[in-house]
Amino acid sequence: MKNVQGKQNAEKAVVTRPVPASPVHLDITAERGTRARVARLILEHGPVTAAALGERLGLTPAAVRRHLDALLAEGMIEPRTARPRGQRGRGRPAKMFAITDAGRSAFVHAYDDLAGSALRFLAERLGGEAVSEFARAQVSGLVGRLEALMREVPAEQRVRVLAEALSAEGYAASASATGKGGEQLCQHHCPVAHVAAQFPQLCEAETEAFARLLGTPVQRLATIANGDGVCTTHVSSHALAARHARSDPTAADSSTAGLSAADPPAAHLSSTSTSKESGR
Repeated sequence: MKNVQGKQNAEKAVVTRPVPASPVHLDITAERGTRARVARLILEHGPVTAAALGERLGLTPAAVRRHLDALLAEGMIEPRTARPRGQRGRGRPAKMFAITDAGRSAFVHAYDDLAGSALRFLAERLGGEAVSEFARAQVSGLVGRLEALMREVPAEQRVRVLAEALSAEGYAASASATGKGGEQLCQHHCPVAHVAAQFPQLCEAETEAFARLLGTPVQRLATIANGDGVCTTHVSSHALAARHARSDPTAADSSTAGLSAADPPAAHLSSTSTSKESGR
């Protein structure tokens, strides 16, 4: 009886055991995975050269070209020409690759259309202010998660910490210093870009949240929703904000009320108007 049962179990195991993937299937899967990584890097760091992509991914020049050719054929990326800094008319201009609207759309959330329809319904029934309230409620979660942390983070590190938090939520953000003492916060991807193009209240609420978290004036220079390649926000230095607050005490705004009294005095939120020229 045991032998019969053992035989039946063995036969059942043979039937239900998964069929191993063929080498060809594994190669195709790996190829697509690497190509997606190439596209993601171009989205986050583009425009970027083929050499830089190869260094980041550990790929040979031939492999990089193969993936770039495929992405170009699919309309996911486009070539651009940029002459290296300091070069004046000599040598071949560097060839770079940037994400296209179609490529960016591939990263857009599946519920984009549903979100747009819901906001249109809200605007039609209750007006634009209801959309603004909704937008502020959406970013309140980010503020709630980071407000306590920002109190402990030194002022000069807050933009970096905010960029890391935004990247974790799919915005592919980065922080860098500017030549005038401030910092620049860039979001290379926006999951709600198509909706924000119809409802700028989403961008406005996000900018207000940045000012509150950073405790200093910020100015939105460009947005993907407005047709720019990157959402770019200028962040004033805390030293400049402190001097401005001392010279004009009435400039302090409730948008930064969440910061502790030990933090540098926060000035008012700057204009949130966008400028394609400034953001590039």
